[in-house]
Amino acid sequence: MVNATLHYYYDPLCGWCYGAAPLLAAAANVASLAIALHAGAMMSGPNRQPVTPQLRQYVMGHDQRIQQLTGQPFGDAYFNGLLLDSGAVFDSTPPTLAILAAQALGVDGLTMLHRLQQAHYVDGQRIADLPVLQQLAIELGLDGAAFAAEYQRQQGEFAAHVGRSHRDMATHGLRGFPSLLLELNGQLQRLELSPYLGKPQAFAGYLQGLLAGAVGTAEADAPLCTPDGCQ
Repeated sequence: MVNATLHYYYDPLCGWCYGAAPLLAAAANVASLAIALHAGAMMSGPNRQPVTPQLRQYVMGHDQRIQQLTGQPFGDAYFNGLLLDSGAVFDSTPPTLAILAAQALGVDGLTMLHRLQQAHYVDGQRIADLPVLQQLAIELGLDGAAFAAEYQRQQGEFAAHVGRSHRDMATHGLRGFPSLLLELNGQLQRLELSPYLGKPQAFAGYLQGLLAGAVGTAEADAPLCTPDGCQ
């Protein structure tokens, strides 16, 4: 039996990460493949942004391209609700803390990430607000008070987690989000998502081939998000 780990470098507010969500969901069903999440804090600290008309115009252009390429849904509550909410803030830290807290409490981190992405891009919810995060955690079966306590504890772990992500990305030449490294037989190899966007079953088959040693890695210029913007 092959044991391998897919290291996923992501951000909850990265549109291309949302576009790639079906691929990660398919990867989660590949036998003998574990998935490790590494958050990048793309819109944390000085990079957090309030919702403004300029931000709405910028992200909508990218989101429409993502929707066309991947088929991922974007809700009216997002386009004409959240993106018009001048009191909302795009901040990667709270949803990342929610993922770390959920993992610590036994909920799969990828499941929490995908629920956050749906809440943001489809339901137009403010995923930088703790009450929203707490409600999502409850929906996934967690105790609300336990989640809130673990969320607070994870604040002390956040900087170290993100620092490790950034060091890994620099070491392996990963330029933005989403990015993947496959750890197989003690070796790390970079994988490209872009050839498989909108094709989750093909991506699962590609991973199965890699684990079986039957195929090589694909090379392509992938669309990415960084703190400076998305491609």
